[in-house]
Amino acid sequence: MKNLLKIVAFAFVMVLSVNTAQAQDADRPEVVAKQKTAELSETLNLNGDQQRSVFRAMVANEVNYRKHVIGKDASNAQVIADKKKHDDVLTTSMKRILTDEQYKQWVALPQQ
Repeated sequence: MKNLLKIVAFAFVMVLSVNTAQAQDADRPEVVAKQKTAELSETLNLNGDQQRSVFRAMVANEVNYRKHVIGKDASNAQVIADKKKHDDVLTTSMKRILTDEQYKQWVALPQQ
């Protein structure tokens, strides 16, 4: 009976740790960028090269946002400047990657 209780307790701890690990993976910049790229690929009909380039741009944008914007005081002038800078970098990258028609569609999309 004692061993059975240990096994059940061990299984319970393992289930909790797996859920925690999955939650941490879902928050990684690569996972977020992959999801956004998939949505854009479907909406804008991106080809393979465009998908790879958009993914890289989204990862860089997500990493920079997490480092300089998210979790900081939104009214701080430096945070506002960093946000604008990273938004401009993403816009420039997307303009370079997408065709004119795709870029117009991307600009018209609601930004998250």
